[in-house]
This record gives sequence, structure tokens and C-alpha cells, in this order.
Amino acid sequence: MTDAADLVLLDGEIHTLTDPDETHEALAVRDGEIVRLGSSYDVEFLVGTGTTVIDLDGRVLLPGFIDAHTHVTTAGRKLVHADLSAATGPADAVDRLQARADELDETKESADAETSVDAETSADTEEHVDATEDTAGDSWVIGYGYDESTWSEDRYLTREDLDGVETDRPVVAFREDMHVASVDSAVLDRFAGSIPDDCLRTDAGEPTGVVVEEGIDPIRDATDPDLAETRELVTAALAAAAERGITGVHDMVRRSHAPRVYRELDAADELPVRVRINYWSDHLDALVETGLPTNAGTDFVRVGAIKSFTDGSFGGRTAKLSEPYADAPGETGQWVVEPDELAALAADAAGAGYQVAAHAIGDEAIDAVLDAYEEVAEASDADAGAGAATAGEARHRVEHVELATDEAIDRIAAGDVVASVQPNFRKWAVDGGLYERRLGDRTARTNRFRDLLDAGAALAFGSDGMPMDPLVGLHWAVNDPAGDQDLSVTEALRAYTRGAAAAGFDEDRLGTIEVGKRADLVALGDSPWERPDSLRDVDVDLTVVDGGVIYKDL
Repeated sequence: MTDAADLVLLDGEIHTLTDPDETHEALAVRDGEIVRLGSSYDVEFLVGTGTTVIDLDGRVLLPGFIDAHTHVTTAGRKLVHADLSAATGPADAVDRLQARADELDETKESADAETSVDAETSADTEEHVDATEDTAGDSWVIGYGYDESTWSEDRYLTREDLDGVETDRPVVAFREDMHVASVDSAVLDRFAGSIPDDCLRTDAGEPTGVVVEEGIDPIRDATDPDLAETRELVTAALAAAAERGITGVHDMVRRSHAPRVYRELDAADELPVRVRINYWSDHLDALVETGLPTNAGTDFVRVGAIKSFTDGSFGGRTAKLSEPYADAPGETGQWVVEPDELAALAADAAGAGYQVAAHAIGDEAIDAVLDAYEEVAEASDADAGAGAATAGEARHRVEHVELATDEAIDRIAAGDVVASVQPNFRKWAVDGGLYERRLGDRTARTNRFRDLLDAGAALAFGSDGMPMDPLVGLHWAVNDPAGDQDLSVTEALRAYTRGAAAAGFDEDRLGTIEVGKRADLVALGDSPWERPDSLRDVDVDLTVVDGGVIYKDL
């Protein structure tokens, strides 16, 4: 006798996203695994007294979305601190920062009053701890996610803007790409001498309060959340992710408590989505010493790639280009990690059996990453018995790939390298947008998803947290404003599901809806095939991870 299912979904339009693309009406889940696909009549035979039954009422059911490149704590900070992503201009951004400053001051005043009462009633005032002391994050006014390219006044926030926030606290606003930060005079004074000259933008010799690339590091260090706040940020971000149909994330982690938080939540059975941790390169030695290779971990938390930079961003004019910026003729960007250093890192990481993921946006940076990966492949072919993985086995990744040449696309495909891309970046390709201002007629050569697929490259979609919403990315993938790089709805969905799963070595258990795979699923309120022009407005009505409902709005 067949055991009853734990979860049964009926009367849906289930797209498995396999080849060929098949559809079903219902499915059943037992112990987190899909055990039957078919008609509602066939699947209902697995309904028992303890089965949860959900009528999809015609909704489209898909494999859960996997965000192959995101920053979970940063997404959480937008929810906890000032969210500047919807700011309409500098004045609006300052208003949002002022509201955050007022909120912090009100919270501190309440804590002061409570502490005063506690102190008066304390039997031993010498052991009394001042509960009003701010944590590192709360001692600052912090905003995340501004994008000046969408403003009529196209400029970064400056020290003059942020000095307008009425507070005694230091103020910082991070651009959405996190490669640019704007700070007030108090922050400039605090870090005078510790920010490299080439990272500090000036006007007539005076610092503007705009800081780029590694110059932001001391500011990040000063505002890093402690363990308790990190747990708050992660919890908030993953709850929001579940509401957008995300069932797995590849989180880019550096000097963060997030890995500990993930493992603690996993151990307590409180982690809502699957997490693959892509550690920054400065963690490599520690990972090797602790015996945590790529793919080590549990069903919910696994070690991913070793992550590094090459260049910066288009927003900060720090992406490395072979030709100058259209709006800064003398500038071609900068190396964050020099090519020789990157090649040495890739060799060390791959030689130890790790997947490598390298940030590369400009065409020169992309070429430098591919050079490094080809050196790794040659070395592994020459010494196959040493345990080093070939590029294809290791699935090394290029993150972003925003301005790739024809030759680079062919090299990505031929080298079995994963193109880990962010389709939501295409919003910058609209007429008069960031790409046009920075790149001029090179705009049409950005984010070449169609060319990558046609060349046979492995394509994995992520968000970079800008925003952490797959439907926004899917919208831009299907509706390319710059040229002829549109994907079909099915192709785009596959990149956000099976493609992202394969980028994390998870194609055998995730990424499609098949019997024997884990039940990570998302139900949409409308068919994406029926409204391709407005995909970003499609509602998520149900999210399931490992057979458990983590979000429901039916």
C-alpha cells in the first residue's frame, strides 16, 4: 500500500521546465520529495488524513526561484535601515535618512527612560549595564540603495546633502551597487587619512563625500552588524525573499556573522530557504584548514564558491574598460584586484578543489577572469592526478558579465564557465539611462543573454539584491530595452531555476519539477506566458521549500 502524501497541490498548471517542457495538473510531496505528478484525479489517491491539500485554482506552479547572486544582509538592511531605492532625488533621499535618524533618536530616548527607572530600582548600581549604548550599526544613520541614474538631478549624494540630516550621528548612504558610498562631514573627519586618495572623489581639491571601492572598507567595518543584528537582518530578508518566490540563495559573504546565523537557523529547523555561501577570497585558507570544500554542508546550508573582484561598477565609473567612458573621456575604470593577483587566487582555490566566482563587469575585467580560468584549466589538464578540478567540473563563474565581447562570449561557452548574470541590470539600458551615459553606443552590447545562450553558455540568473525579486529580473530579461537580446519567458524562467541550480551543483535535486526532486516550488497568480510585458507585476501566491509552505496568499 502506498503511503499518503504530506502535501498535495491540485488543479494547477504545473510547468516542470524540463526538456521538453511538460505540464501537469497536480503533484504530491512526501518527506520533502516530489513523489507523483499527473492529473488531480490520479494525485488525489495519495491524500490521507494528515495530508495538507491546497487547491491551486488554475494558478501556474513552477520550480522555486534560486537567486544565484545576492547579498542577504544588505537586502535586510534596506528593510531595517533607511531604504533609498525608491528615492526620487537627493532631497527625498535626505528626507528618508532624516526619518531614520529620528527613529533612532526616539528609540534611544525610550531606552534612556527605561534604563533610568531600572537604575533607580537596582539593588546594585555598580553592576548596572547601560542598555542605551548603541550597537555599531545603530550608532550611525545608514541608508541603502540609492540610484542617481534614475533622478532628474543625475549626481551622487554629497557631504553637503548628508550634512543636512539633523543628527549627532555619522551619516552614510550606500549606492545600490555598494561600490559607491556617500558620507557626511563627520565621517570624512573620522576616517581622514584612512581612505586612499584614488577612492575619494574631490571637487576643486575638496572631498565631496563620495567614496568608491576599497575606500569604503573602513566605513563598512564601522557599521558592520553584530551577531544579533545580523540574525535580524537575515530573518527579515529571507522572509521577504519567500514572498517573492525565492526558495534558494547564493549569498556573497565577507567578514559577516551570516554563515553562523544560517547554520544556527538550520540546526533549529528555522531556515526558510536553502543557502549556498560564496565566501570572499580572504576566507580561503580558513575553509581549507577547517575541511569545508565546495558543496560541504547540509541539505539547507552548503559551501559555494570562493568569490573575488576584478573591477568595480559602471555607476562608480570603476568597471575596467578597453575604451574610455563616454561621460569621462580620460577614464577607463580601475582594477580592484589586479589580473596577476586574480590568476594566483584562482589557481590556489581551484587547486584546493573550490569553485571560483569572480566579479567582472567591464570587457577588460571579463577577459582577465577568463584568462585566469584558462590558466587553471591548462594546469589541471597537465596534472590531472593532483586533484584539481577542470573548469567544467568546477563550474567556475563570472559574476555580472555586463560588457562582454563576442570573443569573450565564445570563451565562456567553450570553457564551460557559468555566466552568473543579473537581468534586473537591464533597467539601466533604457533611453537616457546609466548605460547610455557611461557607455554611449556600447549600451546595445551590455547584458548579452541571448548571445550567451545561443553560444551554448550556462546562464544563471541572480539579483545582486537590486532588488531581490526574480520577477523584476524576469521582466527585464524578456523585455530588453537596448536591442535584440530578449529571451523567451521559458528561457528566462529556466535561468532563474535550473540554470541557477546548476551553478550551485544542485541540478540533481533542484531547478525543475520532477519525481524524485525536492519540492521547492512557487505558484504565481497569473501565467507569465500570458503577460510577458508586465512580468514584474505578477503576484506570488505560494512558496514551498522542501515540501513545507513558507509563504501563502491564496
